[in-house]
Amino acid sequence: MQEESGLTFFGAIAGGLLWLVQNIAGAFYNFGYAVTHPQLWLDWSDKASIMRFVYYGGSVEFFFVVFTAFLVLTAIGIYFRGFMWGMVRGLEGLANITGRFFAWAGLLMVLQQIIIVFMQRVFARPDISFGFGIPFSQDISWFAEELKFYNALVVCLCVTYTFVQGGHVRVDLIYSGISFRAKRVVDMLGSLLFMMPAAVLTWMYGWFFLWRHLIVPKPSASDTLDRLVMKSRALRWNVETIGFSPNGFNAYFLFKILLIAFAGLVFLHAIAFFYRSYLEFVEGPGSENKYLDKDSLGEGEEAYEGTH
Repeated sequence: MQEESGLTFFGAIAGGLLWLVQNIAGAFYNFGYAVTHPQLWLDWSDKASIMRFVYYGGSVEFFFVVFTAFLVLTAIGIYFRGFMWGMVRGLEGLANITGRFFAWAGLLMVLQQIIIVFMQRVFARPDISFGFGIPFSQDISWFAEELKFYNALVVCLCVTYTFVQGGHVRVDLIYSGISFRAKRVVDMLGSLLFMMPAAVLTWMYGWFFLWRHLIVPKPSASDTLDRLVMKSRALRWNVETIGFSPNGFNAYFLFKILLIAFAGLVFLHAIAFFYRSYLEFVEGPGSENKYLDKDSLGEGEEAYEGTH
C-alpha cells in the first residue's frame, strides 16, 4: 500500500514537471502564432476575435508566454549583466513616468472638490458644465462620485512609482539586522513568492471580472476557447453604466480596467525588483541603489527625504 502511494506521489510530480516543460516549450509556438496571426484576436469587427482576446488574456497559454519570456530574459541578463541593468532602468523608468504623471490626479481631485463645494454652497447649482460649444454637463452628484476615480488612479497607477521611491510602509522584524547580501536574498524571494503570485492572481480575477461587465454572454474563467468562440455568436457589448445613485458616476467599468493595470504594473515591477536585488547581491554593497532615480525635495532638504 505504501509502495503504491509512493509511486502515485512520484508519478504526480513527474506528470507536473512534464506539464511544465511542455507548456514552456509550447510558449514559443503560441507566441509566434499570435504575432503572425493578429487578425484572430485583434480584429474586433469579428465577434470571435473578441472572445479569443478574452480567452487568451486570462489563459494558461498567455501565462506561460510571459513566464518563458521572463526565464529567457533572466538567462540573458545573467550572462550579460549590462542587459539586466538596462531592463531594471527601463522598468523602473516606466514606474516613475507613470506614477509622476498620474500623481497629478490628486491635485485634480482637490480642485474638483473645491469646485463642487462652491457650486453647491455659493451658487446653489444642481449641476456643473464644462467645455465650449457643446458642453459636458452632469449632476453635481456625478462629479462627487467621480472623485473616487481620481483616488483609484493614484492608488493603481502610482503603486510601483511609490515602491521605487521607497514610500511603502515596511514591517521590519529581522530585515534591518541582517547582512547586505542576506537582504538581497530576502528581496529576491519576496519578488518571486509574494509580488509575482499576488499580481498573477489579481490579474486572473480582474480580467474576467472586467469582461463580465463589458459583454454578454458573460465569459467565465472555466470556459474553453471553443466554448467562448461558440458564445461569440450571441455576443454584444453591454458596458456597465450603473451608478450608486440615479445621477451618480456611471463609468465604474474604468475601475475594473485600473485593476488590470495595477496587476500588470506590479508584475513588471516584481521583475525589476528581482533583477535589481540579484545584481546588487552579485556586485556587492557598492551597487546599492545603482541607477535609482529617486525624487528629491531640493537642495537643503536631504534630512527630510528619508522620512516620508
